[in-house]
Amino acid sequence: MNGKQSKAIVKKNHPLLAHFKRFYWLYVFLIPGLLSIYLFKLSPMYGLQLAFKDFSLAKGVWGSEWVGLEHFRTLFKSVNFLRVLKNSIVTSVLRLLWAFPFPIILALLLNEMKNEKYKRTIQTIVYLPHFISWVIVITMVTALLSKSEGVINTLIVACGGEKIDFLTSTKWFRPVLIASSIWKEAGWGTVIYMAALAGVDVQLYEAAMIDGANRWQRLLHITVPCILGTVTIMLIMKMGDILNNGFEQIWLLQNAPNKEIAEVLETYSYQVGLREGRFSFATAIGFFQSLVGMVMVFLSNFLSKRMGGNGLW
Repeated sequence: MNGKQSKAIVKKNHPLLAHFKRFYWLYVFLIPGLLSIYLFKLSPMYGLQLAFKDFSLAKGVWGSEWVGLEHFRTLFKSVNFLRVLKNSIVTSVLRLLWAFPFPIILALLLNEMKNEKYKRTIQTIVYLPHFISWVIVITMVTALLSKSEGVINTLIVACGGEKIDFLTSTKWFRPVLIASSIWKEAGWGTVIYMAALAGVDVQLYEAAMIDGANRWQRLLHITVPCILGTVTIMLIMKMGDILNNGFEQIWLLQNAPNKEIAEVLETYSYQVGLREGRFSFATAIGFFQSLVGMVMVFLSNFLSKRMGGNGLW
């Protein structure tokens, strides 16, 4: 056997090459996702330097004057910053407490359904709102909760009660915000947990039934522990969005009477940064949000690993 033949055999039997040859279609399917990440996540990071420059459209990104941390100082000294930051934190925490567990509970309930026909029907119904735009959702919310002609207030009056100002009241802004968010996104969030539930070994349930465990005990001692790793990872990722409450939903629900608690960093950035042409200032706000999110991801991942749980790395 000559040298060329031995090299050809080694090359042919190389485990990495064999792996790519066997699963090359899976890597082909990764290409659209990787392109999406590059175009919408990595490429925009080029613009982060605007947070440290006095951006001018005439001079461009590279030609604009470097001002260092000036925009961050302006942000932190702003009379509205603490109020907006507080609103963002409170809204994020309420979302975390109410909206995060809802898909888990919904997935567990769907998993307990034995009739596959009803199960698929309910899954479809709860998934559909995800594909409706926030403009349509808020229009529906307005039709339901309007003080003058809203369906809910009409029913309240018919039952002998007084009309409630849901849409302009500071008391009701966050409940309406979180409830509409849950209705729209909870069904789609169950997809991940349903996939995790599908991977639970059926033999575990069979062994538990032989031991006399009822449905509630099987849920607590088998189902929940088996998806706990997925829940932990999703929670860590959610912590990265601790100051990101979304723009469109809040902007559409925001009005003059409830602006005191409705204004968050996204709407503040749009109002002060983009509407007034202060692009560098708006970038500084976004950079601050991203930095806080990164710190929260690292911190939550560290705490999860220290407590013996799963982590992202």
